Amino acid sequence: MSRAAAVVLLLAAAFVSTTTTVAAARHHGHHHDGFAKVFDRQEADLVEALPGQPAGLGVRQFSGYVTVNQTHGRALFYWFFEATHDVSNKPLVLWLNGGPGCSSLGYGALEELGPLLIQKGTPELRLNPDAWNKEANLLFLEQPAGVGFSYTNTTADLERFGDDLAAHDAYTFLVNWFERFPQFKGHDFYIAGESYAGHYVPHLAEKIVEENKKVHKSRHINFKGFMIGNAAIDEASDERGMVDYAWDHAVISDENFGHNSAYLIVLKAQYGQIEFSCCGWDPGIRYDAYY
Repeated sequence: MSRAAAVVLLLAAAFVSTTTTVAAARHHGHHHDGFAKVFDRQEADLVEALPGQPAGLGVRQFSGYVTVNQTHGRALFYWFFEATHDVSNKPLVLWLNGGPGCSSLGYGALEELGPLLIQKGTPELRLNPDAWNKEANLLFLEQPAGVGFSYTNTTADLERFGDDLAAHDAYTFLVNWFERFPQFKGHDFYIAGESYAGHYVPHLAEKIVEENKKVHKSRHINFKGFMIGNAAIDEASDERGMVDYAWDHAVISDENFGHNSAYLIVLKAQYGQIEFSCCGWDPGIRYDAYY
């Protein structure tokens, strides 16, 4: 069984488990306080367990859809793990994979930093000893729509996507997600990602900062910073960084470093004169791989 197929089966089974849990809770007449609506919405996303999940996870997990555009029928899928301890005081970290088009569930959650990892050749999961939710509440988001389980009912959307629209939808997701999970609204909030998230993360960070200036304080996102690994920024910076890294780690000689440095000076000058219309590259500013 492929890894992608294993992920689909695990999450599909989780939805079945979730539906049963919610039905049972409502049958027994729970939720008669003022927080009933919020509790119901969270309970609807609660995942009791995944097939092949090992014992000892010890944290609550939630998954589901958050609508970001009602008119277009556009919704983003998330998977959330509470921290292993001190949930109410730990920061909240949003993880975004890059690509563009990489799944934050299939890669980030299940192969890198999530508390559950898939295993080769078996549908069973294993605990991740280095999971980030040991230090933070951890939120994985499939974005933009069309990636992973996230979708749109408007085909034209798939031709409109770019970094700006992705940031707009991710921000809308956060606003609506915090309405569903208001207990995390005041937590220190960070965005993290890798690869093309070198675009997604700063775009979303900028969107949050700008919106915080416009909206009422009660709607502020308590944004504290971001982290990016192996970031795709722009061609000139990426090429320069690879050469510097290789030389600093003795992968290339001083002579090769000198030759490469001279080449990159010429390359940077060329980048300043050429606009790559195939990917919407704007010399000296930023490029968008969607265009």
